[in-house]
Amino acid sequence: MKLTVLAAWLVLAGAACGADLKVMSFNIRYGTAKDGDDHWDRRKAFLVETIQKFDPDLLGTQETLAFQRDFLKTKLAAYTPFGVGRDDGKDQGEMAALFFRTDRFEKLEGGHFWLSDTPATPGSKGWDAALPRVASWVKLKDKKAPDAKPVLFLNTHFDHRGLTARTESAKLIRKQVDVLGKGAALVVTGDFNAGEASGPYKALFDKSESGPAPVIDTFRTVHLTAGKEEGTFNGFKPTAVTGPRIDWIACSRDWKVTAAAIDRAVRDGRVPSDHFPVTAVLAR
Repeated sequence: MKLTVLAAWLVLAGAACGADLKVMSFNIRYGTAKDGDDHWDRRKAFLVETIQKFDPDLLGTQETLAFQRDFLKTKLAAYTPFGVGRDDGKDQGEMAALFFRTDRFEKLEGGHFWLSDTPATPGSKGWDAALPRVASWVKLKDKKAPDAKPVLFLNTHFDHRGLTARTESAKLIRKQVDVLGKGAALVVTGDFNAGEASGPYKALFDKSESGPAPVIDTFRTVHLTAGKEEGTFNGFKPTAVTGPRIDWIACSRDWKVTAAAIDRAVRDGRVPSDHFPVTAVLAR
């Protein structure tokens, strides 16, 4: 009898572990940049291996050009990609391309919007932004938890110059996840080009007049005290770890955040991108 009970417990424990959600956000650096020894062609294999090592269920990428999306689709055959170019809503310009594990999720809905006053207009540029910026999202049924809420997964990339644009973009994301994510568990990934003390961070995560924010910062939930080495932009320098943490993974309070990290993968003195990827493990 005791062995039967133990066996049942092990089965339940294994099922619970299997239902954990592994999330990665990765600015992969646009592949046409003149980066010399750090050019896309020289680092793309290492980048793929870095993703495979963490083995995410959900992957949000930024600065992804169409040929990079297609390369990742080929090398990460277990995933379904979803994203459009920010310039035309098709294949022109960088994408906030997201990937989800095909055997785990069923796509229920999906779409894109631009970080501007006219979010439904492809290529629209908002506020003081230097460039058009886009967000892509999918609503997914989790086959490992078929009776649970669907998952709204949203991925984005804020402007690198516009101070107002970043804060307004955060407000827009907050509104959109409230609408798009109604009745869903939320996961948001992105390069937000802003640190923890910034207006965009506060706009996304702080309590407002309407109530608590719909999402929490997974990294700070696990690491309660800010450290000196939390930088996520490295400029292709493996030792550049003391800058601001500008790449975030956020989630709704439906999830228990069991792990969150900055991946400092280095090989032969080189990194796979000019950003360190960030990761989180979520449990229902």
